Amino acid sequence: MTALLELDGVDYRYRRGADLALKDISLQVQPGRSLGIVGESGSGKSTILSLLLGLTAPTAGVVRVQGTALNRRDRPQLRALRRLVQPVFQDPYSSLDPRQRVDRIIGEPLRSLRIEPSAGRREEAVRGALADVGLDVAALHRYPHQFSGGQRQRIAIARALVSSPRVLVADEPVSALDVSTRIEVIELLDNLARTRDMTIVMVSHDFSAVAALCAEIVVLRDGAVVEAGPTLEVIAAPREDYTRRLVEAIPRVRR
Repeated sequence: MTALLELDGVDYRYRRGADLALKDISLQVQPGRSLGIVGESGSGKSTILSLLLGLTAPTAGVVRVQGTALNRRDRPQLRALRRLVQPVFQDPYSSLDPRQRVDRIIGEPLRSLRIEPSAGRREEAVRGALADVGLDVAALHRYPHQFSGGQRQRIAIARALVSSPRVLVADEPVSALDVSTRIEVIELLDNLARTRDMTIVMVSHDFSAVAALCAEIVVLRDGAVVEAGPTLEVIAAPREDYTRRLVEAIPRVRR
């Protein structure tokens, strides 16, 4: 089966002469197998997301989109990538334009990607995305500051959903939320992955959040992969001391 997204032997440095921020990274995003990328701050997680989103190019190695090497100068290919992959960012307070109403915010990908030329079809798609994240249609005519943090993140997820991507890339999507809201958003993402036949790539420093959502996991340390495989297997028998410490930090319910 062809991977939706792939990094093959990727290195990355931020400027000439600097140390490598990523070293020989290889990973695949397979259809229906949500992938978690875990590591401490500075491990290279967000840099990997930038590569998968086509926002930057690797210093060495190849980024592939559905089996084809990504060329960031190829505008039609980049447009196809934007339709395939949509992001959800960490902070719902800063990722939404405070000057725009919710209907405009959610509908922006449809306009920028020229997916729905008809205003009526755009409105239908926006309403559908809003319903899928559990918000009432009345929210469409309000502004971001009128919502709680959890509701704002639902709006950000609706914006990512509206263009019907096959991959949703989530960068620390619950770290800015309180514990109960965090659980609700993880459950929402899990449900959306199943009902929309969508694959999620989730970056987090929180092993428990990734374990609740992702079938596959990649563990990063200092820009390198130290462990990878099915999430349940990695949790049950981590091979590396670093992974073992991350697993041991997962909160457990005491009886």
